[in-house]
Amino acid sequence: MENLLSTKDLCKKYGKHEILKNVNMDIPKGAIFGLVGRNGAGKTTLMRILTGLAEPTSGTYSIAGIKSNDKKILTVRRRMGSIIESPAIYRNLSAYDNVKLQYINLGMTSFESIPELLNLVELQDTGKKKAGKFSLGMRQRLGIAVALCGNPDILILDEPINGLDPQGIIQMREILLRINHEKHTTILISSHILEELSKLATHYAFIEKGEILQELSSSELMTKVRKASRLKTASTELLCPVFDREGIEYKVVDEENMDIYSDITASRIVSLANEAGTEVLSITENNESLEGYFMNLVSKKDGIS
Repeated sequence: MENLLSTKDLCKKYGKHEILKNVNMDIPKGAIFGLVGRNGAGKTTLMRILTGLAEPTSGTYSIAGIKSNDKKILTVRRRMGSIIESPAIYRNLSAYDNVKLQYINLGMTSFESIPELLNLVELQDTGKKKAGKFSLGMRQRLGIAVALCGNPDILILDEPINGLDPQGIIQMREILLRINHEKHTTILISSHILEELSKLATHYAFIEKGEILQELSSSELMTKVRKASRLKTASTELLCPVFDREGIEYKVVDEENMDIYSDITASRIVSLANEAGTEVLSITENNESLEGYFMNLVSKKDGIS
């Protein structure tokens, strides 16, 4: 698959503090690419570099095949829309006038497509209401509308769901999916909420302390999430020595519950429980969460078992 944006050994330092460390990342054309990391992991710094708001200390990146040290990068970057840290909107203007002003800034002389753009982000009924009176979700959606002016090839969004209520998160998700599917816009979106990203992302990169821990597609991620069975028993204390002897991987949740990660049949579990002198009360599927998978990656980097 063709990559629209790539980085090569990208580094960023502020004094002696290294924010990004040899970041290598490939974003396929047409993807919704989730950049996942905790606060302070380097997500915003990486996005600032890609959008030209900051310069890398070393390394390069390319957009649509044009490298960052090529003078043509300025022209290519015009095909990019972004929201970094907060939406760039004028609070004393209406949604329509905010978008119109951006059209003018881009040298666009026809405003006929503005209503369609406002409809895409579900702000078609705001009329002359000033953006300063919008809710947080409405301001975020207006920021996306402004970023979409000029029909960019890639949209870069820094934590766009941060602070939104559940309904606002759902609305944002549906809008981003429409933008991707209907306009065929590639989207790079950062978040520390992996469970929500999993509902729209097609690809991921996990970042921690400025380093990319892993890059993979959504299908690859789902195959890596560990399968588990939640066992409820009369006594986990009695079962543990038997499971240890058999080499069964497990984690004790409390006195009655434990998660089993090994590939083992229910009948075998019952047999071992009988041997241990306890009873199996229930066995249910309890697969590892995506957040749990990410935290396991972080733990391995930090040398925590």
